[in-house]
Amino acid sequence: MKSSAALTVQERRHAFWQAVLRDKYLYLMLLPGLVYFIVFKYVPIYGIVIAFQKFNIFKGIWNSEWVGLEVFRQVFASPDFWMVLRNTILISLYKIMWGFPVPIALAILINEMAGVYFKKIIQTILYLPHFISWVVIYGVILAIMSPNEGLLGWFYDVTGLPAKNILADPSYFRSILVASDVWKEMGWSSIIYLAAITQVDQAQYESATIDGANRWHKIWHITLPAIRNVIIVLLILKIGSLMHAGFEQVLVMQNSAVRSVSEIFDTYVYQFGLRQGNYSFATAIGLFNSVVALILILLAQWVSKLFGEEGLL
Repeated sequence: MKSSAALTVQERRHAFWQAVLRDKYLYLMLLPGLVYFIVFKYVPIYGIVIAFQKFNIFKGIWNSEWVGLEVFRQVFASPDFWMVLRNTILISLYKIMWGFPVPIALAILINEMAGVYFKKIIQTILYLPHFISWVVIYGVILAIMSPNEGLLGWFYDVTGLPAKNILADPSYFRSILVASDVWKEMGWSSIIYLAAITQVDQAQYESATIDGANRWHKIWHITLPAIRNVIIVLLILKIGSLMHAGFEQVLVMQNSAVRSVSEIFDTYVYQFGLRQGNYSFATAIGLFNSVVALILILLAQWVSKLFGEEGLL
């Protein structure tokens, strides 16, 4: 029995290495991504012990004082914690609410275009904002909405209306934040949906045309059901990133006048954790975010399974 079991293991190993050799170029393409995640995602995991220490950068991780859950008590007792939590969840929910369906609709609209050349031009134009930094985009927003030198300021001068600094108004800030994020990422986010739509069997559309279905009927009864699993998977991933509302964008666009509606966990960690050298505080918030994100992903996965979808696994 032992020799038979050992032989089975050897056969499995042989089959495994045969598969690796057969697809060696695919694994070589995968290697940079694996190295990135191992070096920057998995190796630093040991650093979470800082959240349970009174970390001293000169003593290092192994010699710093162990304080248990004391840092987490400080985090939850912080007067800004609940404000930051509320802002993070609201901004992320707004981005999901408005930013998630737009790429789906955009992918369907692009797919419905007849001219291949025109379709490629439109796709290129829509993809470009993704590669523009938030610093540049905020410069454009400032050039438009500045009450002194922007187009909005010129509008106030022409109409005689009192000038108003919208970028420093808390009631407008989240709307500007979400709208600029949707505009920047909608083209890039539509790529996966376009790829999924191209896999739909064209015979289904032809059969629907024979049955008298119009474009709306084809989209509703063929296209959307065909890409439903892709939509569910990406929605689960979006829900998993609920605690990360966009560090670079918020950091560039926020100011002291709108801090009450713009401060999120990422900027809070940067301002009051890293810049002030309170690494234990920053790590505790990061660990809290990661745990919440894991719970959200598992919950979304469970809900997708409950409705008969494949989900992530």
